[in-house]
Amino acid sequence: MSQKWWQKGLRFQCQGSGNCCLSRGEYGFVYLSKGDKKALAKHLDMDEIDFLKKYCDQSDGIHHLKERAEQDECMFLKENKCSVYSARPTQCRTWPFWPENMNAKSWKKDVKTFCPGVGRGPHVPAHKIEMDLTTQALCDKELGL
Repeated sequence: MSQKWWQKGLRFQCQGSGNCCLSRGEYGFVYLSKGDKKALAKHLDMDEIDFLKKYCDQSDGIHHLKERAEQDECMFLKENKCSVYSARPTQCRTWPFWPENMNAKSWKKDVKTFCPGVGRGPHVPAHKIEMDLTTQALCDKELGL
């Protein structure tokens, strides 16, 4: 097995910029697993069906958070803070350690250029990065992405 460029871990800490909560082309939707839908509905003290009607749309049969027509940001972003942070979806919890981000070129070109948390804060060990990658990959598989 070849060595990963991040095998010694990386420094990352959210800086609260809200940049990752903005729609950016192919990263426009926040897709929701079964567990994500249940957690968000519970957090918002709603029935899951009501949560889906109020906050979700479907694309190709997969639920995702609705987009605000007038803005390119997540509906739960309030003053650059996630208002559902403790119940945030898998996709949000595993950011920036997504499979498509973890090659050196994508990290430098796509992630580091807009995310001020890259290179800051505590050292994130490789095993934690690997855990987030696995979690996100399993979620993607569940959703058929």
